[in-house]
Parts: sequence; structure tokens; C-alpha cells
Amino acid sequence: MAVSAGAVAGVRGTTRSVPRAALSRALAVPLVIALVGFLPGYVTVQPGTGVRDTAYWLQLTLTVYAGGRLAAMVLTRRRRLIQGAFWLFCYVAMGVAPLAQAVIGQVPTPVVGPRSDTTTAITLVLVGCVAFDVGALLARHRPAARVRRARPPAQVGRRRLWLLIAVAYLGSALSIAKLGGPAVFFSSRQAISESVQSSGLAGGGGDSHVGSAFIRGFGTVPALLALLFLVRWMITSRVARRTPSAIAALCGLVVVNAIVNNPISNPRYWFLTVVFSLLFTAFPRSPVMYRAALVTGVVAALLLFPFLDRFRYDSGGYHPVETTSVLEPLTIKDYDQVGMFANTLTFVHSGKGHAHGRQLAADVFFFVPRSVWHGKPLDSGVQVGQWMGMTNTNLSSPLWAELWLDFGPVGMTGGFLALGYLCARGDRRYAQRTVEDGRPGTVMAVVIPLVCGYSFILLRGPLLQASGRIGIAAVCLALVTTFSEDRRKILR
Repeated sequence: MAVSAGAVAGVRGTTRSVPRAALSRALAVPLVIALVGFLPGYVTVQPGTGVRDTAYWLQLTLTVYAGGRLAAMVLTRRRRLIQGAFWLFCYVAMGVAPLAQAVIGQVPTPVVGPRSDTTTAITLVLVGCVAFDVGALLARHRPAARVRRARPPAQVGRRRLWLLIAVAYLGSALSIAKLGGPAVFFSSRQAISESVQSSGLAGGGGDSHVGSAFIRGFGTVPALLALLFLVRWMITSRVARRTPSAIAALCGLVVVNAIVNNPISNPRYWFLTVVFSLLFTAFPRSPVMYRAALVTGVVAALLLFPFLDRFRYDSGGYHPVETTSVLEPLTIKDYDQVGMFANTLTFVHSGKGHAHGRQLAADVFFFVPRSVWHGKPLDSGVQVGQWMGMTNTNLSSPLWAELWLDFGPVGMTGGFLALGYLCARGDRRYAQRTVEDGRPGTVMAVVIPLVCGYSFILLRGPLLQASGRIGIAAVCLALVTTFSEDRRKILR
């Protein structure tokens, strides 16, 4: 009896889906138990002087909620890169770490306001998370679009890519030369900062990080983007793997990135961006890699991340983390987001008031020097830190605090609603461009992994510090992108 081709295809599709389905079922119960039950429960039974008040129970609720959503992201059938990164950050930085601080009774940054401000901050974080989920749900159930001619997808122009590669080599070479040679990139971040200051490249005053961020960004962002586009081209095109010039350019960019984007001379969050963007660009269709990245991210953030600050200072200024408890490393400054949100609330309530968009304007127009824009706002974290009287004002300002400082609770909720919608749309576009459309020059197949990695920096804040690299990345993407469908002009 004849069997139709469709039936055969259906049987083959079912056969291929069985291992993935079995893997999801095998992971589901232990993963949910670990993220939602075991880890929060383990933290709550630890000894400490923390008060079990309303703020504590709200923090526990937030941790459980974020753990459930992260488990859902890991187990989802379709890879959701940006949403997965969002819930990974929420679970670790806004959930488990603040819960450990509440249990121990120790915070990384002083909380200067009343306890009610901390309660309000945790409530607003939970509201933002729910709003993010609602926005993602709205993106899944959009009304049917009107019939219109499909726009050609953004593609990488062949000549444009070589231009970006040239810019990457030039930018990295200038950055290395200005900062004193390759050796300084393998010493410490303190040495890099001293080189920036001594070379007169920082600019903008002692409280500004924009100048140094721009210098470092010009040396790091084009090199990373050029590497990502070449990796994408290599794994999807036999033509690229047979092109000596492309292979040589890729090998050269690996060396350049090992110098300018290594974990010694870069902040840990930026190196996290490099790792996540490379993984998801090189393995766009691997559910195993996607799940392993999220699960490993939780373990690394809780157990390794606090100890990876070895290269922030030179040997004389480095003070290793000394601890007698597995929870104490979670009380260092890396996880001050909830406390800084509470301080932002107190800052506004003290009479400073909301910024009404001025902070966001400074983020968008980060490139305008203070000599031209008199009264340009400082980083939100620096501004609140100075008001607190802190000596070290390099403090975080999570996205919840940034939106609330500018627009209040309604604006913050609306911002996370829009963020959830855009992230879900971006994840859907990534799936379309990597699974359904395997063309080598697809821009979104590189942009979404990069956004996924950089989202940790954006969520932690302050946004003004993150704006320099965003602007440089936007220029690089505009340089390399074309909407032409001429096969002679795009990668193939």
C-alpha cells in the first residue's frame, strides 16, 4: 500500500520530536522543584538576623514567581533568548540574592530609607515582572495583520561586512595603541581605567563614565559584531568555509577579541554578553545549548560570579571574598539592585521628585558632551549615590528604578508591558530567522543573541553607562545591513 510523502514526513517529524519531548519531561519535575522549591527553601532556613516581615514574604513570593517563569523558559519548545535572559536576571539578582540578604540581615549597599520603601520596591519589582508577562502574552495573541506586501528581511551586505571587519580591526588597533599596548588588557580593569585617565581620553568630568565607555566601546563592539557575523556566515554557508579570506579574517578577529574582549580587562557583565551572543550565534538551533546556558547561568551567577572579580584591581588593591557561608557572597555589591531601587524611592520622596524623562533623554543623547549640554543628568546610580553620601558611587540602577525615577509607577508598569511585548516579538523573529529561514546573512540571527547577552547590563543599569556601546552597535548594524535581495550583494 502506498504511503503519502506527507505521512512519511509526519512520521519523521514525530520521530525527531520524541527525544526532545522526553528530555523536557525528564527535566521538568527536578527543574521546577529546584528553582521554585529547593533553592528558595534552602535560603530561608539558613541562620541569620533578618526580620520575617512583609518585605521578606514579598521577596520570597518574587523569588518563587521568577523561578517558575525561568523554569518555563528553560522547558519551552521554542527558544526564547531575550525572555530567558530577563527571567534569569530576575531570579538571581532580584530574587535569590535579595532573599539571602533578607535572611542574613546584611545588605551590600546601605538602605537609607524606612523599611516601607524596601517593601514598596519589592512590590514594584513584582508588578514589573507581571507586566512583562502580560506584554509577552499580548505579543503571542496579536490580531490578524492586514494583507500587505512582505518587506524583504534585513541581510548582511557582502561588501558591507568587509567594511565592518576593517572598522573592527582599525577600532581595536586604535584602542590598544591609545591604552598602552596589548599587555595592559591582561593586567586588570584598574590598569585600563588608569590608562584611560592618563591618556586624557575620559573627558566629561570625574563623575562621567561616558568618555571611557565610548573609547572602550569603539575598541570592543565592532570586533565582537564582526566576529558574530563571520561565525554566522561560516556555520551556514559552504561558500564561506571555502573562502580563504573569510577564514583568515575570522582567525584574526578571534585573536583581536581575545585581547580586547577578554574577562580580565572587561566587566563581568560585558564578558557575559560576549559569551551568550557567541553561544546563541554559533548554535542557533540547539535546544540543549539553550537550556544548558540558562541552567548553568543560575549556578554560575550564584556560586562563581561573586568570585570572578579577581581582575577588577591590581594585586595590591584586590581583596578576596572571605566567607564562612554559601550565602554571604550574595551580599556583596554585585547584587545591590533591590536595595538601590529602595534608595531611589527614598531619593524621590525626599523632595527630589521624578525626572519626567530627563534621565531617559540623557541616555538617548549620551554623546552630547556636558560642555554643550549644561545640567546634563548624571547616571541614575551616581546621582542617588551622591545624595546618599557614598564614596563609591559606581552603583547599580536597575531598569525598574530607571523607569520609576523618570515616569513613576504607572510609567514603570507601562514600560515593562512594552518591554515584554518587544522581547516576545524579538524572540519570535529570531526563531523565524534561524529555524524557518537559514540564510547566512540574516541580521536578526546575530542581533537577538547580542541583545540577549546585553540585556543583563541593561537590566542592572545605569542606562547611561550602557548607552555608549548601544550607540556604537547601532552604527555598526546600519553599516552592514542591506535590504537588497540581489544574491550578488548579500552573503550566501
